[in-house]
Amino acid sequence: MSPERVVIAEVLRPRGVRGEVLVRAQTDVPGRMEHLKTAVARLRNGSDTPVKVDAAWRHRANWVLKLVGVESIEAAEPFRGAELWVSFADRGTLADGDFFRSDLIGCEVFDRSTGQRLGPVGGWQQYGGPPLMEVTVQGREALIPFVGALCDVDLEKRTIRVNVPDGLLDL
Repeated sequence: MSPERVVIAEVLRPRGVRGEVLVRAQTDVPGRMEHLKTAVARLRNGSDTPVKVDAAWRHRANWVLKLVGVESIEAAEPFRGAELWVSFADRGTLADGDFFRSDLIGCEVFDRSTGQRLGPVGGWQQYGGPPLMEVTVQGREALIPFVGALCDVDLEKRTIRVNVPDGLLDL
């Protein structure tokens, strides 16, 4: 992800016969999807296409978006696999104590009990539970749960102090 844009959703596929698309949200900003009016679609061929959203509604764990001017399955098909993004300036705001995952990439992670540097946050994984920080520890990837009970973030110092659950780094 480049610093000038923030991906907010991934288009999975066309949905229905009226040109709707099924998307998986990639945002933690409350209300982002249901109030989305404009975004840019980065298509599979790498081109960017501005889109206007006429309507959005939840469909199970995902969202359905009705894009202005997209009226058929055939017109929606080019959006399959696209990323929907907004400019960094439009990424929104979070409540106190919440963080954009993109802001935490590169932060150094330390074991709170030993003070030992574990490594930098290299990315994120999400499987339905808490988000998992990808941290390279002694040359191999560890997935550390990012939950308030375990993690203290200092964005100014770019550090995250973690209570590492017993045995986690041995997996």
